Amino acid sequence: MTNRIHGRTRSGAPITDEFVDQLADEAEAGYDVDQIVARRNKRGRPRLGTAPSTVESVRLDPELKDQLIRRATAEGVPVSQVIRQALRNHLEAS
Repeated sequence: MTNRIHGRTRSGAPITDEFVDQLADEAEAGYDVDQIVARRNKRGRPRLGTAPSTVESVRLDPELKDQLIRRATAEGVPVSQVIRQALRNHLEAS
């Protein structure tokens, strides 16, 4: 019997007939709901402050955007981090 590959997991591991059978056995045995719920809160992006963050839109002219990308690349950080730091610096200087 061949072990056919049905696709790949998010990590790149092959999803084989054997893996599908293993998952089915696990599901038939039942899951610990408390363990699953406890694991949920440990995923996702970490909080930036004391409360959930918001997303704000800002229009940038092409030159400013190019500067922003160059700065983030030079510092090896995400563009959003450069924006947050610049905004903090501006508000603290007022």
